[in-house]
Amino acid sequence: MAGASRALSSTFGAAAVAAILACSLTTPARVDARAVTPRGELSADERATINLFERSKRAVVFISTTERVVDFWSRNVTRIPRGTGSGFVWDDQGHIVTNYHVIAGASEARVRLNDGRDYAAVLVGASRAHDLAVLRIRVPSNPPPALPIGTSNDLRVGQSTYAIGNPFGLDWTLTTGTVSALDRSLTEDDGNAIEHLIQTDAAINPGNSGGPLLDSAGRLIGVTTLIFSPSGAYAGIGFAVPVDTVNRVVPELIAHGRYLPPYLGIEVDENVNELLASRLRLEGVFALRVAPGSPAAEAGIVGVRQTRDGGIIPGDAIVAIDGKPVSSVARFNARLDDYRAGDTVRLTLSREGRKVEVKVTLSSTRRDKTT
Repeated sequence: MAGASRALSSTFGAAAVAAILACSLTTPARVDARAVTPRGELSADERATINLFERSKRAVVFISTTERVVDFWSRNVTRIPRGTGSGFVWDDQGHIVTNYHVIAGASEARVRLNDGRDYAAVLVGASRAHDLAVLRIRVPSNPPPALPIGTSNDLRVGQSTYAIGNPFGLDWTLTTGTVSALDRSLTEDDGNAIEHLIQTDAAINPGNSGGPLLDSAGRLIGVTTLIFSPSGAYAGIGFAVPVDTVNRVVPELIAHGRYLPPYLGIEVDENVNELLASRLRLEGVFALRVAPGSPAAEAGIVGVRQTRDGGIIPGDAIVAIDGKPVSSVARFNARLDDYRAGDTVRLTLSREGRKVEVKVTLSSTRRDKTT
């Protein structure tokens, strides 16, 4: 029996070796690639998106920043990379718009154009309250075109949005989405409120900051600024500063290097305001002091008064501006920022338990700590 098994094994082994040799000496059959299925013409939507990107990408720039660090012992100065972001060409004078947080804390910034040209940039002006900054580069020839400007006050939820930027350093990336919501308000850690933000589901990631948000006509409708995400990466909720705000703030930054909101002439304080609002059970912004000769003084607004025995009599509380409620100092400042010097606004006041309305013409003159 054992002899039979050995004979079978030997026979099977020889057969396997013969089969392997036969396969190795046989030319393998040719396997052709699969036939390509014609796709036909691109859809109208695809062609429109491609054309929008091709028209707009030349106006979008890549921004890199560095920081100068002084060695404690040697006192040598070293430049280290700080971050990257996006921006876009504002005009034919070389002005570049981006986010304030893209350049905050940086010592130097460089701007790379879509065609690869790279230039040192200088800071023209910035507004931390709006998360906007303006840089300037000098392009000796063939400057890139500026983006056409749109409007944001007539946007509708459901409109298409297109974001171009440099997420994670992947330059000139296009993402698409829709307007998810309008007039969003976000309060930062320092209490500063950014109003009227556009919410979009177009993918916005670190590096997109400062890039343009466009409508289907290729017009600028916002500047991408924030994402809402527990992980720090895209989670379907992004925000952009609306172009109406951008078009109001940027010219001031170019002309004066900073943005000053219109002047009313009252002194306010968030901590005192919260205390008074809690004690009086009233939502509004209390005028602590009214600057003499200010628009508020001319309108008869009354500030906090002190009695002879040291007591405090609350002054007028502003509860609405042109019918829009204000419940905090941050919201009040943001509402006031919607106007320009010379505009007349209607203030709703709470005065000694009754509602009073006054009209105030805002000015550009500012004194001490008043708003």
